[in-house]
Amino acid sequence: MAYASTNPYTNEVVATFPDATDAEVQAALSEAHAAFESWRDTSFADRAKVMNAAASILRRDIDKYARLGTLEMGKLFEESKKEVILSAEIFEYYASHAEELLKPEILPVANPAEGKPVLVHEPLGIVLAIEPWNFPFYQVVRIIAPQLSAGNAVLLKHASNLPQCAAAFDTLMAEAGLPKGLFRNLYAARPHTAMILNDPRVCGVALTGSEGAGTVIAGIAGKALKKATMELGGADAFIVLDDADVEKAARWAVIGRHWNAGQVCVSAKRLIVADAVYDQFLALYKEGVAALKAGDPMDPTTTLAPLSSQAAADDLRDQVTRAMDLGAKVEIIGAPVPEQGAFFQPLLMSNLDGKNAARHWEFFGPVTQIYRAKNDADAIRIANDSPYGLGGSVFTGDEARGMRVARAIRTGMVFINHPLSPKADLPFGGIKNSGYGRELIGLGIKEFINHKLINVVDIDAAF
Repeated sequence: MAYASTNPYTNEVVATFPDATDAEVQAALSEAHAAFESWRDTSFADRAKVMNAAASILRRDIDKYARLGTLEMGKLFEESKKEVILSAEIFEYYASHAEELLKPEILPVANPAEGKPVLVHEPLGIVLAIEPWNFPFYQVVRIIAPQLSAGNAVLLKHASNLPQCAAAFDTLMAEAGLPKGLFRNLYAARPHTAMILNDPRVCGVALTGSEGAGTVIAGIAGKALKKATMELGGADAFIVLDDADVEKAARWAVIGRHWNAGQVCVSAKRLIVADAVYDQFLALYKEGVAALKAGDPMDPTTTLAPLSSQAAADDLRDQVTRAMDLGAKVEIIGAPVPEQGAFFQPLLMSNLDGKNAARHWEFFGPVTQIYRAKNDADAIRIANDSPYGLGGSVFTGDEARGMRVARAIRTGMVFINHPLSPKADLPFGGIKNSGYGRELIGLGIKEFINHKLINVVDIDAAF
């Protein structure tokens, strides 16, 4: 069975679930389309009631949802609780702002004889959401909250190791009062992706996943002439300039690299440090990583969780070995981790010069790449020497200087003096091999919308 809950802390298989049948997928499509035909004309106020209700349930049952996330993908219980709250905040954001974000826009015209053009924003149909395991709730909510608020329907194909988290969304949205059919979790098999995207009732697909998965899904969507948004991998630069508060920057680097056990697309994967402060920063960083405690993710004293699965840990270990074969220098920098479970020993990787292809890889786990930069221009060069373009951070005592460096980094997002972290009221997305399209705020709610021009023109106006 492809869908299985396996506790990464114990490697115990907790539950298994069968793949959806073709008939179940077709039934879900029919129910979603029928529900959409009514939901598209439902008022924003009534949609907002459902979003607020879902948020209230998440806040009320925060421990229940957080335990489920920790059980299935291993993240720290406190991190799981923060994720549940962030998910509630996203529901609340769209409950408050969807109507304003999608209100008709009166377009200016040079000559009144050209008419009275208005741009209206209308829902398109069913959106397929294909979501990953590293944020079991947030990744789903940042699609369903805007799309349901816009009047669309959503079918979910969640990661195969999160079947219980996926099922929890069915229960959540039903309890929140969402009409049946508008959202459904499907334990879809691989062939079902093409089946769904080739259905004329489906308007597009939102994928968060690996670069490889994005290539496949974007190809299927493109062949079906369906809109796609892709939030793919990242190898974010964490730049420390020579005027930065080195102690605080080092502490943030430890957090920015190791939250969620380093399994975050916007994790601080590449530390790029100015030569003048490099040695001081490196000593502080190693000290901070050495203080991390690996153990039971439900234990509040644990600060380093296992990876999401034993397969993920094994794959990361193989990737590190291949990087070493190419000349990378690898150093153990953390305390020993438990042998039981999907734990991974924190590592520091250097000697990633222009001849080592590993500098372009994404290491999804507690493996830190570090680079020494001669000056600002060199730091920018190293940051941009990547096939990815998701996010990044710049640490400096001069905000104007930080802004200049941030503007020069070719990514979709940059934070100054803080690791990049998702918020309910900030956009999310990248460029290059990190994908295309944006999620959250007004950009996200308009991705699967028909931006229709309606122009009232005098019947006697010139052509």
